[in-house]
Amino acid sequence: MNKPLSQNEMMAYIAKLQAELAAAKAKSQRKLSVKISEKGCVSLYGMGRFPVSLYASQWQRVFTEGRPLVEALIDENPDLLEDSRDESESANG
Repeated sequence: MNKPLSQNEMMAYIAKLQAELAAAKAKSQRKLSVKISEKGCVSLYGMGRFPVSLYASQWQRVFTEGRPLVEALIDENPDLLEDSRDESESANG
């Protein structure tokens, strides 16, 4: 049977959990990296759980045609958009 924790033990446990949470958040905010996949795609890692993989011609199209479209959408709809960090914090808390 578990005995109740003292106030000092609870404070130490809270500090430990806060340190673990900070370490997990730091790990989840890893840097972006790219590599060429076995199928010849360019895969972008670090955006989420899975890589974003497109063929080179598709990436070029995203950069030339897609960039102004995405930037305009973001600029015109700030109230509808959430930061991925905000979303993960609200889902966990």
